[in-house]
Amino acid sequence: MFDEIIYEAENGRARITLNRPDKLNALTLKMQAELSEALWHADNDRAVHCVIIRGAGRGFSAGYDLAGAARVPVSRLDSSTDNPRGGRSVDDDIWQLERAQRYRMAIFDMHKPVIAQIHGPCVAGGTDIALLCDMVIIAEDATVSFPAGRNLGALPNQMWLYHVGPQWTKRLMLTGDSITGKEAAQLGFAMKAVPADALEAEAEGLADRMALIDPDILAANKRAINLGMELMGARTMQRLAVENDARGHQAASAHAFVKRVGEAGLKQALHERDSPFGDGRAKVTGPERRDPKGNLIED
Repeated sequence: MFDEIIYEAENGRARITLNRPDKLNALTLKMQAELSEALWHADNDRAVHCVIIRGAGRGFSAGYDLAGAARVPVSRLDSSTDNPRGGRSVDDDIWQLERAQRYRMAIFDMHKPVIAQIHGPCVAGGTDIALLCDMVIIAEDATVSFPAGRNLGALPNQMWLYHVGPQWTKRLMLTGDSITGKEAAQLGFAMKAVPADALEAEAEGLADRMALIDPDILAANKRAINLGMELMGARTMQRLAVENDARGHQAASAHAFVKRVGEAGLKQALHERDSPFGDGRAKVTGPERRDPKGNLIED
């Protein structure tokens, strides 16, 4: 059914696997469109009680595909005009961001609960996917970060605030530093952190328990809680997030990064951006002490 994800359904659950392991599951527009379609398919299947989203290979997702994967039509929208939008204006940028956001918001809007099963890197756009899920279970040795906030813009999905709170959201967004899966659970990014070898069993065990519940009851409870978040501004905040990200894209550093990618390639541009930050880690408890290269000194 799909090219960039794997969909399977059994025993009261659907599993959706982000499936570009050679690219660390970097999120293309096509992958996001396929994810949305698979989620609504699961929501329409009376045999499915919940969904698990996970990543193939060595991590959950490296974030949005910055390497410019070949653009392929993902819907009739792409071929319905001879003069389609690109990114020529700020409004074009916002329109493109909103389009991708509509695909991701299926996680929040669908009636059935969604579990994020996170191992390895969960970076940038990967965190956007995770935080729209109803529950996040993460490996203790996973890494969570949004390094694009260092020079490319702001978060196009702003669910961090509702899970982590304002101070740690600022601490991580304003530096792009990373935390471990264990720390992510301490902060509220994840519901629970478990050893990596127990991750799949933990997610499947939770799905087993929800498979015992009438899907209509699951939907009623999920939607009540999500409506409460909407009353706290969660949906309006998502619309504002893309507007704010487009604003960030106008920064001189964003334009300079795009230019540098064209000159030296993405890998070198990322190295030049991130190397001054050392290991790029934050420390959730205790003082942060660093060596001259910027790496954390462990207690």
